[in-house]
Amino acid sequence: MYKKIIRPLLFMLPPEAIHGLVVTLLRLGSLIPFFDYFLKKKYLVTAPELETLVGGIKFPNPVGLAAGFDKNALVYRQMGYLGFGFVEIGTVTLRSQPGNLKPRLFRLPEDEALINRMGFNNDGAVKIVKRLYRKNEPLIIGGNIGKNKEVPNEDAYVDYEKCFELLFNYVDYFVVNVSSPNTPGLRSLQEKEPLTNLLAKLQLRNETHFAQKPIFLKIAPDLNNEQLDDIIDIVQKCNITGVIATNTTISRDGLKTDTTPFGNGGLSGRPLLKRSTEVVKYLYDKSEGSFPIIATGGIHSVEDAMEKFDAGASLIELYTGFIYEGPILAKQINEELLRRRNPKMYKHL
Repeated sequence: MYKKIIRPLLFMLPPEAIHGLVVTLLRLGSLIPFFDYFLKKKYLVTAPELETLVGGIKFPNPVGLAAGFDKNALVYRQMGYLGFGFVEIGTVTLRSQPGNLKPRLFRLPEDEALINRMGFNNDGAVKIVKRLYRKNEPLIIGGNIGKNKEVPNEDAYVDYEKCFELLFNYVDYFVVNVSSPNTPGLRSLQEKEPLTNLLAKLQLRNETHFAQKPIFLKIAPDLNNEQLDDIIDIVQKCNITGVIATNTTISRDGLKTDTTPFGNGGLSGRPLLKRSTEVVKYLYDKSEGSFPIIATGGIHSVEDAMEKFDAGASLIELYTGFIYEGPILAKQINEELLRRRNPKMYKHL
């Protein structure tokens, strides 16, 4: 029904407008009696076999929603009802910012992809924290943090540290985003020296707390093997928890769609599947599985998800696949995982 009726209707409108509409409908829907119960009944798969321990956190299931969908922590509860075991909010910056000029989000239906140059548009850490204050459900929340556009890279650590402190008591883990192509100069923070300095400072800040939070580094798919070797070295040297692989790509290789009218921005969706999986496998094999990897990029089917797990991922995240395939995708992946882990129980679903 989603792909045949709902998606064609949604795709008649600009993508950012539809995103705002869906968020609004989910928030309003939760005011209707039994709406949340209906979502959970239809989409949520719950079983001990799906619980996944990563970084000291027990995730209800290993399928999460990637950063970018719920930037401002408006519908994380509802996304949990749609079957996600964790939701990554953000990217959150210290101060609110409008992001880049519109239009800044484009569909490539023939490629089942998106191009975005959103530019970390968000309400800022202080407002977002207030929406997380009363979080009391088992859903795991990740805080994806970045720097404001006007902050020079040499001072970026200040923004990251302040965001870290503001969100610390309200999220379960952190993601350091230095890989978005939509904030000028941000990706240069992935170079070995500035990245080591940034993560070392955050980990020192983390160690001042009695109960530390897992810290993940989100990397670009455009890194070469030598740079990935540096990532492995940095993760181990700074003693952070793990890596999220991968963010969007600046590559346009192999696309059916002429993207010239869309300009620059990060490409996500099915074209990213192969490269993202390659990065996951390289990191896992080269590090000998010494740290957990959260895989994201190009997951549009159960088979795509299993490919990520087989490559070495501990958890996966959806975004563009969720847009193209609909809310049933997380459920389908969890059902397949349950079939793999407990065939007898799966028969009774």
